[in-house]
Parts: sequence; C-alpha cells; structure tokens
Amino acid sequence: MIKRTIVNNQIKARKVRLIDSEGKQLGIFNLEEALKKAYEQGLDLVQITEKVFPPVCKITDRGKYLYQLKKKEKKQLNKKGGELKNIRLRFNISDHDMETRTKSAVKFLKGGYKIRIEMVLRGREKALTDFAKEKLNKFLEILKKEINIKVEKEIKKEARGLTIILSKEQ
Repeated sequence: MIKRTIVNNQIKARKVRLIDSEGKQLGIFNLEEALKKAYEQGLDLVQITEKVFPPVCKITDRGKYLYQLKKKEKKQLNKKGGELKNIRLRFNISDHDMETRTKSAVKFLKGGYKIRIEMVLRGREKALTDFAKEKLNKFLEILKKEINIKVEKEIKKEARGLTIILSKEQ
C-alpha cells in the first residue's frame, strides 16, 4: 500500500531537511526557500518522512518518486523467502519415488522457496520413528548431492510424524 505523498504546498512544516535530486543532503531550510529551489529546477518538493524533526523533503519529480515506491513495494511482494512448499514422504517410500521428490525439492529450493519435508507416520509406523529418521536422513543425503541446503529447523517429532524445514544455502 503506497502512502499518500505530501507535495509542494501541502507540506505543513516551517523548516525542512532538504535532499537534492542526486541524493545529497543540503541541510535545513525554510519551506519557502526549499520550494524555491525545487521550482528553479522544474521539480517538486516531496515530503519523504514526517517522523523526524524537521521532516525530510526531497527535490524530485513526483511521478518518478511514486513509480519508484510502487516498484520497491512490488519487489518486496515477490520475495519468496517466507513461503513454504511441502514435500510429503511415506514410511515405505521406494528409492525411485525418493529421487522424484528430490527433484521437486531442488526445483523449489532453486526457486527461492523454503521447503518442509514431512515424513508421515500412521498407526503402528509411529513406533518405528528411528527407521523413519533414517529414511529422512537418506533423503537429505540425496538432496545434499544435488544442491547446498541449510537446515532452518531440525528434525522434529510431531503428531503425524517427523518434519524438517530446509532452505537453499547462499
């Protein structure tokens, strides 16, 4: 959500900290002087932040400034670092199926996602968690051969089985 921009004569402060179009700090000016400098360059005086005293204003083109804000916001929305993809393994998974799941895990990790690997245990399988951990570690070894991984959360026993969260190592 782009915040409402305060421009030129909408600025209420009497003194402002001024930044020029190249990003250099010019110092603290009266509002009238700052507006005069902006008009001389054919640009707008845009209030960047009002949380400090005196508020920070920049000499820039308002349209360009709004475009940069939208672009920055869109870039932050596209980050996939927080998203999780799930891969479910079964207790009696075959080697070929494990390789297939490894390929999809590599694809997710290369895409910038974190992955949660779940080893689902049902009924009497829950008594054999050591064997399930071995299977999960075997899966991790196969995965490590394909791509460098970083363990976000260690293997954890939960109600439905075992889980581990991984991400791509930078």
